[in-house]
Order: sequence, then C-alpha cells, then structure tokens
Amino acid sequence: MSPVSPHRRWLAAAAAGATVATGAVLLAAGTAEAGTISGTLYREADGTAVARWVAANPNDYRTAAIRDKIASQPASRWLSNFNLNTIGSEVSGYVGAANAAGQIPVLTAYGIPNRDCGGASAGGAPDLTQYQTWISSIARSLGNRTVIVILEPDSIALQTCLSASEITARDNTLATATRTLKAGNPNAKVYLDGGHSTWNSATEQANRLAAAGVADADGFYTNVSNFNPTSSETAFGRAVINALNGRGITGKRQVVDTSRNGGAAGDWCGDDNTDRRIGNYPTTTTNDGNVDAFLWVKPPGEADGCRYAAGSFQPDLAYSLANGAPNPPVTSSPTPSSPSPSASSSMPSDPPPSSSSPSVPSGAGCTAAFKVTSSWSGGYQANVTVTAGKAISGWTVSWTLGTGQAISQVWNGTLTTSGSAVSVRNVSWNGTLGAGATAEFGLIGSGAVTTPAVTCTAA
Repeated sequence: MSPVSPHRRWLAAAAAGATVATGAVLLAAGTAEAGTISGTLYREADGTAVARWVAANPNDYRTAAIRDKIASQPASRWLSNFNLNTIGSEVSGYVGAANAAGQIPVLTAYGIPNRDCGGASAGGAPDLTQYQTWISSIARSLGNRTVIVILEPDSIALQTCLSASEITARDNTLATATRTLKAGNPNAKVYLDGGHSTWNSATEQANRLAAAGVADADGFYTNVSNFNPTSSETAFGRAVINALNGRGITGKRQVVDTSRNGGAAGDWCGDDNTDRRIGNYPTTTTNDGNVDAFLWVKPPGEADGCRYAAGSFQPDLAYSLANGAPNPPVTSSPTPSSPSPSASSSMPSDPPPSSSSPSVPSGAGCTAAFKVTSSWSGGYQANVTVTAGKAISGWTVSWTLGTGQAISQVWNGTLTTSGSAVSVRNVSWNGTLGAGATAEFGLIGSGAVTTPAVTCTAA
C-alpha cells in the first residue's frame, strides 16, 4: 500500500498563496447534527500494518500508546495496488467483514493513471480504460449496505502535470467512476477530492469538483494531503459548498481527514515532523450538518515518502502522533426508551444478531457482554462491553477458554492468561466509569467460535 504523500501539494499551495475565503462567501456554521451518515465505522482488527506491529512488539515502550490510541481506531483501507485479478475479492472480503460486524467500511480508491504526478506515490492503472475496468470490479463488490468511498486523493487538486486535454479526460473518468460506484451500490457514499484549506481557493476547488462530476457524488473530502486543523477544514468546506450551490449543485457534504491534524504546524512532511498529533477520533457524529464524517483516511504512522518509503508503517511516526494525544472517548449507555425508530437508508440493513449488555442492578459493580463481530476459518474477532452499575475506578473481565482456543491480541485492555483462564483489565483511561456508563475492548481469538460466559469485577 502506498497512501498519498503531500510534498507537491505544499509547493503548489505556497506558490498560489491560497486562502479559505478567496472568491467565496462563507455559509453559516453547520447545524448541531450529524450529516447524512449514521452508524459505527469499521475497524479492521488484524489486517492493518499497525495491528501487525502491535502484535509483534508487545514489550516495546511505544506499544501501549500506539495500541490504545491508533490501532484501536477505524481507518480507511487503501486500494492502491493495481491488480485486475484480485481487486474484486479484496473489496468483497473487506466489505463483507464490515457488514458482518454491522459497521460501515471506508475504502480509498487510489489507482488513477499518472497518480501523484509521478511523485513519491506514483503508480496506478496503465491507462484510463483499464482504470475503469478496475473501478467496475470495485463497484460490483461493494454489497448493498452503506460504504464510504474516498475516490482518488489529489486527483482534482493536483493537476500541474496534466495538459488541458488530460485534465478533461481525467474529469470525465472521475465522473464515470462516481456513477459506476453508485450504480454498483446505491447506498455507497462517494466523495471526490477537495484538496485542503491551504491549497486551491474554495471557488477554484468547487469549479474543479463540478467539472469532475461532483453533482453525482455525495460530496468531497479534504485534508488527506495535509495537517490543517479541523476548524480550518470545515470553514473551507462550507465555502466550497457555498460555491457549488452558486453553480446549482446542491446537497453536497464534506468529510475531513483528521488522522494527523491535532498538533502543531511545521515542516510540511509528516515523516519528519514530531510535533503533530492525531486529531478527532473517527466518527459519523460530527455535530455539523455539512460534515458527514471525521475519518482517518491516511492511516496514522504510515509514511508520506520523504524520509521513509510512502505507505510504510513507521512506529516512531505512530508514537509521535499518539504520545500526548487525548484518549479515545468512553461511551455512555443510552437512556432506556421505546423501541428504536426504523433505520435510515444510510444504516446497514439486516445487521447480525448481537448480544446487548445485561441490565445491571442498581449498586452492583459491573457486568460484561461478549459479542463475536466477525469470524473466519480458525479465528474470530469479538467486542466486549463493560457496564458499570455504580461509579467504579476500574474493572476486570474474566472467562475460560475452550479447548484449542487462544487470544492473540487485545486492544483497549490489558490481557492476562493462565492456562485456560483469561482476564482483561482496563487501561489507564477507560477504567473510571460513572453509574450506567460503558467501556469497550476488542480482541482477536483463534480456535472455535463461541460466546463464553464472562464475569466482571469492579475496583
């Protein structure tokens, strides 16, 4: 995988001196609500570079921070290795696992010809015809539930290496790709390249988005190639939306890459800067009606191509992003109410059966609910929800493994095993819970897929 590197984008922005408000009138702030997507984003537990590093380095001083603040979070799967023979199975396997977990997968398609204008992430399809064949294979493999597609980072904002006719051809290709993806899965949410707030002006970016067929997309994404604060990106997004509205293209929304924008500015290359931090944790609850999601499109810890090879996982980079960053949020149990309203069209349909947290008697310490979220030959992924019956300062969940079972990885908890006895204790930031509040941890297990009886002990 070779996710995007931003070096050319910064040079272009510096030359242009672009600002957010140039040529555009800002809209009022988005209303305090989510955008058009609701649900939990899919976290791939064992197939990512960060998960493999964490599993292989349990005693490294950087592991706890990387595990708890990066590996525990959902990030986009990049489709960057152009192979017509394997792309369909790769996409269907990933989407199928997300559907089985009742969660929303995020895919980044990165195979356009002349990718990155020949920079550190050069590559992609050999020509536009084969690219469309590749996109068609992706479209056929998207299933029929909500899936987010980030279509071709930098393909619209970065065009300095293309002639006028090549820009037109690329625009037509992106427009066709958008329609193809939406036809393959009408519930797919497709977003085009919106650059970022310190690159092209909002009016210029809106013009480019219009030419590339954003009218048929759900909107645009920003900040994949930069580290700008979320507030700057959402202000820029509102200006782009306003400019699109002025062209008669309405109803478009933004998603923002927040994977590396929580720290200081400085050297443009993420490979060299150790002052950056992860930004907003990934979520579809944005409290902004113009913004559908905050996503981790560029996986934290994967290099930009300056000091290290583009796309390679570097623990030093991951640790600098995680160390000192805020802890992931601890969710609270919803107040019991009448049966949930019908799911909207953007929610996954027919989610797998799930076990809910058992009711906790008032004054009791805690209980735990074990849920298998996906499985495969010889293994499974599970999520465990801890619910506090009263205010507690820590918790430990215990159970007994069956014959041939083992636990290979745990996140958001500390694993201890002794023979067949397993216990998972809270980490530093998710042990203190108020009455009715919840915490979650996940795990990867091998052996038969079972739902064990679990007990929770409060501290």
